[in-house]
Amino acid sequence: MGRQIGLLLDRKGTIRTVVVGDKKGIFLPDLSRYRSASSRLSGLRLIHTHLKAEPLTRDDLTDLALLRLDLIAAISVGEHGLPGPVNMAHLIPKNHKKEAWKILDPLPPYQINLDFLPWVQALETEIARSQPAGRLRDVKDRAILIRAATGSRGAAEDSLEELKELCRTDGIDVLEVVLQRLSRIHPRSVIGEGKLKELVISALQAGANLIVFDQELTPSQARSIANLTDMRVIDRTQLILDIFAQHAMSREGKAQVELAQLRYLLPRLSEQDAGLSRLTGGIGGRGPGETKLEIGRRRTRERIHRLEKELRQINLGRNQRRAKRVRHQVPIISIVGYTNAGKSTLLNGLTESSVLVKDKLFATLDTATRRLRFPQEREVIITDTVGFIRNLPKDLLGAFRATLDELRDANLLLHVVDLSNNQFEAQIEAVEKILSDLDLLSLPSLLVFNKIDRVPTEVAGNLCRRYGAIPIAAARKEGLDHLTERIEQTLWNRQAGQPLSPTA
Repeated sequence: MGRQIGLLLDRKGTIRTVVVGDKKGIFLPDLSRYRSASSRLSGLRLIHTHLKAEPLTRDDLTDLALLRLDLIAAISVGEHGLPGPVNMAHLIPKNHKKEAWKILDPLPPYQINLDFLPWVQALETEIARSQPAGRLRDVKDRAILIRAATGSRGAAEDSLEELKELCRTDGIDVLEVVLQRLSRIHPRSVIGEGKLKELVISALQAGANLIVFDQELTPSQARSIANLTDMRVIDRTQLILDIFAQHAMSREGKAQVELAQLRYLLPRLSEQDAGLSRLTGGIGGRGPGETKLEIGRRRTRERIHRLEKELRQINLGRNQRRAKRVRHQVPIISIVGYTNAGKSTLLNGLTESSVLVKDKLFATLDTATRRLRFPQEREVIITDTVGFIRNLPKDLLGAFRATLDELRDANLLLHVVDLSNNQFEAQIEAVEKILSDLDLLSLPSLLVFNKIDRVPTEVAGNLCRRYGAIPIAAARKEGLDHLTERIEQTLWNRQAGQPLSPTA
């Protein structure tokens, strides 16, 4: 025939699939129904022919690793069609050499003496034993993080560190972090198919079941990478959306997050169902062949429409409360800043409240509003807003725009910065960019450097003078008196020399 032939056998020796290829290779069918836990093999072994007595190819070994085959064997075809030497390879446990497989010495078929079932069970046990203790019982996702960078290495490393923190917030166990510097992003696989397969093989050895890209993937890139690696693939935007979905508590917050998720999902509903006709069935009818894809898109659009309507109704109530505050001429202070900068801690310290505080990104999604009372019967409304982040997904920014638009009514913005973060300057720029996009940079603001207790005193003092910032340690309630004095001076344009007593 001049074609390669392949057999896929299960552990009982039953032939599950016969594959006929061409003279160069064979093309394996979808084996997703044979997927198993990361510590186990697929339960299938591949035996196929090589027409020119060549050893196992790179494609053979990649299939072995990505499909987690029990074994791969290539039988050389002799001049008269008789079997020649057999080349075999199998996966091996995680090791210090970072080797993924072992290639056995070629043997004639009659010299192969392998009691396969006990052998493969012992191999599987060794693979499971090589993975870190407790991982097999852990239900959390285990991920490899990938960043394709065309710019500076430092900025890419900082972004990956932030991605690790996002994964921690989302309950994902990070096994490996990969930074790939490129002259250009590969249009299909982002970092190139060869490098991607190499990374995935090492990730599979470690027990990973998820790939997280530190950039937004196009729908076609996400599909291509998932098909190429046979693993779940998400990007930075999906990760942030998932965190928001976990942390949203109020009706409005849940609606905003769901709206952002659906807007992100809609262009990615692209799986075609070729089994149904797309012809309409007459005037006014959808016809017999509305595809599953079209039904999914229609239902998604309908849900988006309902959520937008629900949020408009919620905004009516907010606008009424806003108008009432304006009539009573109560000044409004909004706390803004990068996520996990300490905004909720500051609100609690100023108003003696108990807003949820966690050392995680996006712990606060639902706006909290409190009153802060000054002497001479003066009081203000102070609100805690959702934290900002670099490259905030546009769908998320759009869904939260109504909430962020409330900042327009603020008489003063408190821009809180985590001074202990090495990237605090980049975080200031990111917040100011978002404020600029919302056309809010013209509002009066005070720059507040938080967590000064984690920075050497002299360094903190120099930085505060350089930026004209107010130093505080919100968790210890240090510097809050000075901050409230500055707030009073800014709002009422007076020198406040008397002690202040903010209350909830």
